Amino acid sequence: MVNIIVEISKYLMILLITMYTYHCFSIFGYYDPYDQKRILRRQNALMFMIHIVAFMVMYLQKDDMKILAFYVIQTILFAATILLYQMLYPKSSRLVVNNMCMLLCIGMIILARLNYEKAVKQYLIAAGAVAISMAVPVIIRKFKKLSEWRNLYAVAGIASLAIVVVAGRVSYGAKLGFTIGGISIQPSELVKIIFVFFVASSFKLSMEFRNIVITTALAAFHVLILVVSKDLGAALIIFVVYLAMLYVATHQFLYVAAGVGAGSVASVAAYYLFNHVKTRVIVWKDPFAAYDNGGYQVAQSLFAIGTGGWFGMGLFQGMPDSIPVADEDFIFSAIAEELGLIFALCMILICVSCYVMFLNIAMQLHDMFYKMVALGLGTCYIFQAFLNIGGVTKFIPSTGVTLPLVSYGGSSLLSTLIMFAIIQGLYIVREDEEEDIERRKRERQRARRNRQAYEERYGKRRDELERAPRGRKKR
Repeated sequence: MVNIIVEISKYLMILLITMYTYHCFSIFGYYDPYDQKRILRRQNALMFMIHIVAFMVMYLQKDDMKILAFYVIQTILFAATILLYQMLYPKSSRLVVNNMCMLLCIGMIILARLNYEKAVKQYLIAAGAVAISMAVPVIIRKFKKLSEWRNLYAVAGIASLAIVVVAGRVSYGAKLGFTIGGISIQPSELVKIIFVFFVASSFKLSMEFRNIVITTALAAFHVLILVVSKDLGAALIIFVVYLAMLYVATHQFLYVAAGVGAGSVASVAAYYLFNHVKTRVIVWKDPFAAYDNGGYQVAQSLFAIGTGGWFGMGLFQGMPDSIPVADEDFIFSAIAEELGLIFALCMILICVSCYVMFLNIAMQLHDMFYKMVALGLGTCYIFQAFLNIGGVTKFIPSTGVTLPLVSYGGSSLLSTLIMFAIIQGLYIVREDEEEDIERRKRERQRARRNRQAYEERYGKRRDELERAPRGRKKR
């Protein structure tokens, strides 16, 4: 009986997430606020249905009350997050909130399947990060001088990365962070956000060639420090983010071409300088030929994706535990094996939906600083997702970055939730700008009507005076 329920559940979850994903894009075709709210509420219902089906299956498989308790506290977190955003920030984007909670929900489901203890830790980090991020939109909205702190952003970013080079611990061949009081901290995750603010504030200050050279030099210094610490995934993300922001700010393709050329030369140099980079390239070419020499991870990932097929094996029916670090770098493979490739593709489309919203907000903002911030954070988010999924599917060499909001990792989760909260703040700023434009438009229309009424009233009076007969002159 349990096997039948598991088999039915995987098709049900695929159907539910397909409907959810369809609403992510169909909502842009509706202009009536009531229709949009109806679709957003339907998305919430679909998410909670996926959540309850998954944990019901896990409970039937494990017969452990801890699973049900864990489900209840997660439901409280998701519901509280959605309600708090509605209450505290009624102008916020409900679609971004829904997608954020949906990705968190998928991550919690697969982490609870892989490692219950890590799933509980991830939940605690998520709850704390959500609480912290709730204060971010009001900061973005109220602090009008964020664009004036360019030097502070540059110093904070470089200093944070330099500390890792000096005191960081080596993990998977790279210095990624350090541990304080049993808590692992990876500064590069938060430096990505600081770096975006630095570039945006620098470009708003001046677009002269001299300032572009200075900004490029400081950006290159960020990348160089990450290369020295062998955190090449974060270095690549910062490099691509800077190129995207530079092109949008200057519209000079020559700058991008020069950057791509420099990046290509640096990639070749990294191949010869770092053994783990050379190993990853060899594995990318043929993971099965290098199975015993670093190719085991990618080979197992491909086996898992191929085994799951379009509809997946069902929760607890596959062997995702055979994939090394399945709860971090290779979590996409675990999802594809047990929940199916259709489910995994829908998850990718949800990530794309987030990016579309980020770009939509960036295009409609009038202030250049805010526009650059939205563009930079959106590029950072979607490119990190691309690096993770591309690496585990052998589309590109593995870079060792996590899948935002889904993979296990405290620093990554905190930085991504703050990133989404900043986007919410920018969305509110955009709504304020639109209201201000509408208010000024109404004031101009009112002034125009008053002027016309004044001219009509006194124009008629003047005409009457001119037509009136003049009195006789005195003799």
